[in-house]
Amino acid sequence: MANITIKQLRYFEALAKSAHFGRAADACSISQPALSVQIKELEKTLGTALFERSPRQVSLTAFGEQFASRCRGILRSVDDLSDLARSAEDDLVGRLRLGIIPTIAPYLLPRIITNLSRSHPDIELNIRETLTEKLISDLIEGRLDAAIVALPISEASLHEVPLFEEDFVLVRARVDADKPVPDRASLREMRLLLLEEGHCFRDQALSFCGLRSPLPREGMDGSSLSTLVQMVGTGIGVTLIPEMAVTVETRSADVAIARFPPPQPNRKIGIVWRKTSPLAKQLTSIGACVRDAALLLSDERSQGQ
Repeated sequence: MANITIKQLRYFEALAKSAHFGRAADACSISQPALSVQIKELEKTLGTALFERSPRQVSLTAFGEQFASRCRGILRSVDDLSDLARSAEDDLVGRLRLGIIPTIAPYLLPRIITNLSRSHPDIELNIRETLTEKLISDLIEGRLDAAIVALPISEASLHEVPLFEEDFVLVRARVDADKPVPDRASLREMRLLLLEEGHCFRDQALSFCGLRSPLPREGMDGSSLSTLVQMVGTGIGVTLIPEMAVTVETRSADVAIARFPPPQPNRKIGIVWRKTSPLAKQLTSIGACVRDAALLLSDERSQGQ
């Protein structure tokens, strides 16, 4: 049997993940015909089909499913070998695949990138912004080096490093600015606007209010904090947002901000990576850059108040 190349395995993984030749080719930075040729060569080498092809979709065969599982392990081991060589360097160089959740990325990411470009100028930063569940899956499967998320994750294969905590604030219509700040019991009686299912911030807000989920007639799900804040400005209801989002999300909305009395609702933000990663020392340094970015943002917000 002819040798199977690492390049072919990466092309296979991209196609298995996207189930679309065009998207897989884009992800691999090659042309679609070139990707197709490589997949056919791989199938010829193996002597069996990996994919079922139809005009509208591409799906794995039964053998392809088994091959995909083995492929992920092989590619993860190859990446670990590369990381092992990089770990010998005092500073992190080359590609860093960093994941970040949507309730952090718009507010903190610009400062993180600035900090990293100064402290680690030889990094090639690849960012993936998506929900926690997807980030953790990508991290475990070796598609990411680290992720910035709300803790705890409680995944046995991952190492968690807490970086900072931040409070949640109440957003309500400006006409309600002089009203007393509602307590948890009062919030449960209000129309609470929340992020859609899958966002960890949704679960944190519900937990603070002592709710498992809002009643359908009382709630409204949004895909972003921006949407929720704008809807609050129309008088539809109230919402909670993390403090780092206040400046960006409230500047063009007719809303007022209120802070809860102690104990205030908050979240703990941290960086996570695989326990097997040889880049622990370097990723700890990345975490410090993220913490510094958060402190800078907090200072800027305090000075603007």
